[in-house]
Parts: sequence; structure tokens; C-alpha cells
Amino acid sequence: MFDVIAVGELLIDFLPAGMTENGLSLFSSNPGGAPANVLAMLAKLGAKTAFIGKVGKDGFGRFLKTTLDNAGIDTSNLLMSSTERTTLAFVHLDEKGERSFSFYRKHCADVNLNAGELNRKMLNSCRFLHFGSVSLTDEPSRTATLEAARIAKELGAIISYDPNYRPALWDNEQEAGKYMLEAMEYADLVKVSEEELLILTGCKDFSQGADKLLAIGPSVIFVTCGEKGSYVFTKSCCANHGGYRVKAVDTTGAGDTFVGAMLWQLKDMSLEEISQICPEKWEELLAFSNAAGALVTTKKGAIPAMPDLDTVNAFLGQSFCDK
Repeated sequence: MFDVIAVGELLIDFLPAGMTENGLSLFSSNPGGAPANVLAMLAKLGAKTAFIGKVGKDGFGRFLKTTLDNAGIDTSNLLMSSTERTTLAFVHLDEKGERSFSFYRKHCADVNLNAGELNRKMLNSCRFLHFGSVSLTDEPSRTATLEAARIAKELGAIISYDPNYRPALWDNEQEAGKYMLEAMEYADLVKVSEEELLILTGCKDFSQGADKLLAIGPSVIFVTCGEKGSYVFTKSCCANHGGYRVKAVDTTGAGDTFVGAMLWQLKDMSLEEISQICPEKWEELLAFSNAAGALVTTKKGAIPAMPDLDTVNAFLGQSFCDK
């Protein structure tokens, strides 16, 4: 039995790595893809995880498979295509470490995962299934992703969803909102950023926006706000944690690290038990996930920068002493 299985994109993030002597930008290749990032954080904390997706049978794809294998993530349903290439994403950072993306993804392997390639036996052996919206931008990966969520939900898994909006991958915001909302119907736990909450609900008020999403079907809505912390809303309570200020150099993977840390804390609970968590307990869970998300921003890259349990606990202890 796997604690968490994730389905979706696995790609190369090219991160800024200084300048040449002639003033030209250098980039370093890093493993990326939100669903894989979530699993990497879970695996770092000791959870049993597996990935469902497709990469090219090229140097990048082999590097990504090795990365997941080394992280302890099951790759038996990571397919390697001899006809499609691995997706590449170039990450641009501003002076605060905030990101923008340029994708090279047309006709690439992750977009061409189809429903017939899903390992249904594997989907019958997980407590949680996690997916995001990047694999919803095109067919056939859109249908494959939603089919994985449907199958896992029917078999009793808890469905985690992060509608991680990437403007460069959609024709327009309206199209993105449509498909991101349709996927919400499969979800039990949802993590959104402030921007995504506004796109999906038209609400700047977190409580009002969360109520709209809860009405669609999810049981829990998380809203992340960077260094300002995070909020959680259920049908019976709400809570928040103010977050941590760190010297951020790269925010890539911060939201995924938050999700991974949260799922790790919830992995042994039923959906009913999760729905009944009290505000005080939610504050503790948010504090841990915020700490993990903050720590990953202090180094470049996502998976290579993820903290282990001792590092998160040490950071939490130091933060408590500093108050």
C-alpha cells in the first residue's frame, strides 16, 4: 500500500546559475514537476510514494527517473517514450526569488500520457492520490489525469488537488479557470494560492472564496500566501498560521513542499477524521507545512532543496525560541 501516488508532469527546470564572463545567462538543470515535487517531500519524510507519468527516453528522462529512484519514489508506472521528448521549463527569478516560466512542451511526453497507460492495480493501492492542473492543459493527459482521480476515488482513496496555475500553458485565464474548476469535483483536499483563489472564485476574501470551492465538493481548502503563511477552511472551522520570514533565493517548489508536508501529516487519517480536525490542531499542521515550505526557498531548486524531518523540527524549535 502506498501512502500517496501522484499523477502528472515530470520535467526539467532550468534555473538561473549566474553569468558567463561575457555577461550571458547560465542555467542549471534541475528535476521538476509539481506532482513529483510533492512526492519528493513526502519521501523525504519517510512516506511510501509512487509516480504515474511519462518522460522522453532521452538524457533528461533518464536523469529524472534516476532522481525519483534515488528519492525512494516508486517509478514502475513512469513510462519512457521513444517518440516524444521530455518537457523543459526555464525558470526566471526576480530580486525576491519569485518565479516566472518559459515552457518547451509542445508534443512532449508528459502531455501524451493516455488513460490506457494508467496502472489500475497501482491506483487500487494508495491512501491518497495527488494531481495538479498542468497535466490538464492538453489531451490526452487531461483525460488520463481525471480518469486516475476518478478510479482512485471510487476505490476509496482521498484525492488531493493543486490547481497550480501557469499562464504560459493556457490560451487564456478563462480557459484555465474552466478546466481547473471541473477537476475540483474530484477533489477532497485542495491547495490554492491567493491568485488561484481569485481566478477560480472571483473572491479576494479567503473565507468567501473557500466557501465557493467547498460547495463544489472538497472537504478541505488550503490557501497559501507565501511568507504571510497559510489558511485552512473546512465546512465546520477555519484556522491560519502566519508563516516564517526567511532569506528566500528561489521559491520554486515551495507550494509543493507545503502540500507534501501536509499530506505526510494527514496520511494515516480518514477523510472523516481530517474533516473533524479542530482549529488548534490545524494551526500545528499549518506551522509544520509552512516551515517546510519556507526552508525549501532558502536554496535553489525544488527536490534538491527539500528539508528532512530533523531539519524542519530544528527550524520549528528555533522559531519558537525566537518568539
